[in-house]
Amino acid sequence: MLNKVLEKLDEDQVQMPDYALKSAGASIVQSRTTRSYRHNRGKFFWLSFPMLVFVKSPEVILQPNNYPGDCWPFPGSQGETVIKLAMEIIPRAVTMEHIPKKISPTGEISSAPKDFAVYGLKEEDEEQGTFLGEFIYNCEGDLFQTFQLKNELSKFMRYVKLKVLNNWGHPEYTCIYRFRVHGDLKHTQEFFEQSPIP
Repeated sequence: MLNKVLEKLDEDQVQMPDYALKSAGASIVQSRTTRSYRHNRGKFFWLSFPMLVFVKSPEVILQPNNYPGDCWPFPGSQGETVIKLAMEIIPRAVTMEHIPKKISPTGEISSAPKDFAVYGLKEEDEEQGTFLGEFIYNCEGDLFQTFQLKNELSKFMRYVKLKVLNNWGHPEYTCIYRFRVHGDLKHTQEFFEQSPIP
């Protein structure tokens, strides 16, 4: 059953270009991103002395991985990140992903984000940006949940800020598996010319 679930996760069910994909050129703005959760139970030891604490990079949310634990955790229930998109686009929708309960090692997914807000930014250091909507990720719903953004002015943005407001009850951390950004390019051909993909 586990293999069948993972095969289902491997399918791209969104069927829209993802401009927050790392392999296409997107990246995390570290200076504007909540620090990762330091998992003390995942320490590495040498001669019985703790050497390293296991820390997951927020870059994982820009990559297509769906295996349990392969997510970006941040402390508590509130956190945020700013993503530099692969190209300047008019943001139209975002997709949030999480694993299902049936393949979770604990049998529950209370660390999944619940309420979150999305903002569009023209520049990396823009403080607030343009509010694009507030949404709820339903932990009992589909694994891939796509939300339509409010961008009445159809502004082109190079950055998107994801702000998680709470989770589904986990007291220690919140975990994001993948976050995608969809939208319209200025010129479709421009993406293929500037993308690092051969």
